[in-house]
Order: sequence, then C-alpha cells, then structure tokens
Amino acid sequence: MSTTTTPGAADAAAVRRAIASAARPPRPGALSTALAFGWRGVLKIKHVPEQLIDVTATPVLFLLMFTYLFGGALAGSTAAYLDYVLPGVLVMSVVFTTVYSGVALNTDLTKGVVDRFRSLPIRRSAPLLGALLGDSVRYVLAGTVVLGFGLVLGYRPDGGVLGAVCALALVVVFSFGLSWVFTVVGLVLRSPTAVLNGGFLVLFPVTFLSNVFVDPATLPGPLRAFVAVNPISVLATAARSLVDGRPDGTAIVVSLAVAAALAAVFLPVTTRLYRSR
Repeated sequence: MSTTTTPGAADAAAVRRAIASAARPPRPGALSTALAFGWRGVLKIKHVPEQLIDVTATPVLFLLMFTYLFGGALAGSTAAYLDYVLPGVLVMSVVFTTVYSGVALNTDLTKGVVDRFRSLPIRRSAPLLGALLGDSVRYVLAGTVVLGFGLVLGYRPDGGVLGAVCALALVVVFSFGLSWVFTVVGLVLRSPTAVLNGGFLVLFPVTFLSNVFVDPATLPGPLRAFVAVNPISVLATAARSLVDGRPDGTAIVVSLAVAAALAAVFLPVTTRLYRSR
C-alpha cells in the first residue's frame, strides 16, 4: 500500500530539512545591535522630517526674540547680549530636545513596537541604548543650528572653532545623561502627550530659573542661591567658558559628574521598567 504526501506536508518537511542543515546565524553583538537601533532613530528623522521643526525653528526663534527684544535692555546692546545669551540658548535648545527621548519610547510602547523588540534574540537594553544614541544626532543638530545661526547674526566665539565644538560636545554629553530621566517618564506615563507636557513642565522653570538669559547678580537673594546650584546654570557657565576660550574646570567637571550621576541612577530604573512593561 503506497503512502501519499500532501503538498503542504511536503513543503513543511522541506523547510525542516533546510533549517536542520543550515548553520545557525551568530547572535548579534551588543554594540552592533545598539548601533542598528540608533540608525533606526536616524531613519525616523529621514522619513518624518517635520519632527525637526522643534529642533531647528525653536532655537532660532528664541535666539532672535531674546537678542533683539531684550538685548538692549539687559546688556546695553544686542551684540553684547548675543555674546552672553548664545551659549545659554545652546544649552536650552539641546536640553529641551531630551524630552523627545521619552516621547519616542512611550510611542513605541503604546503602539506595540516594544513587544516586537522583545521577541528578538537581542539584549533587552539594546533598543533603549540605541534609541538614545540616535537621539544624540538630534542633539548635535540642535546645537549646530544655534551656533550656525549665531554666526549669521554676528557672534564670534573667542575660543574659536575648538571652543565651540567642545561646548557642543559637553552639552550633548550632559543631555545624554539627562535623557535617561525622560525615558523613565516615558515608561511611567500613559501617553506621548503626557510625557511631552510633563517634561516641559519641569524643564521650563528649571531652565528659566538659571543664568541662561540673565546674570544672576541682578536676582533677589533666595532666587540667586537657587540659580547658583541649578545644574543648568552650571552647564551654561561651562559652555560659556569654553566658547570664550577660558575653560572653567570646576563647572565642566560638575556638569560631567551630574550627567554621569543621572545615567547611573536612571539607566537601571529605565531597564527595570522596560522589562516589566
């Protein structure tokens, strides 16, 4: 008695033989996986360029508004105020961009993309680290827009190109550490809109209650004391010292230490929440 094999069974048997005879592909490394997810973040910018409006247009508007509306009153001339405010706007623009790290993570979570990532044979932290590496490209772009537009307005850093590049690098490193705070926010809150509103609700007062726009010497005593210990003020002081060609070692070290502390505290929290959501 002969046996017959249905086409479907034959196809399944062929697939099993092919899988059994082929060598198993190597497990992707942690670095290559993180870079792949970082490239995914860059591709988001390519396919949805509208999301760059906040990164490019907002810094330009702040720089124009504060320089030409308040510069004469605060510093006596717009040129003098531009020298003071541009490093502060550089800090503000890049720091504000960190909120979108939490927004993007929350969007992936609510749309089910994170569930797909969990089914892949990769480290659980790779999508998180890769996403923040991709966001660092956004930070560099925001800072470059501020510095480039400042040059158009007549800003000339005494520290030259090297000082400007070092200031931008310091702000990007600080923002990378700060972005871990907003990944926690993105995993805790329920919607991208809530993450965006909550993030700016914190960043706006912390940024404006700093030395980004005004000299703290003009402020009342209690407010001046808060501004002095505000990490955003310290970062702005460090950035100004670098673009002026007179690096403030204390401010630079404190800014790097704050960035490292933020990453050390919130990175494990982010990873734990990411695994449990």
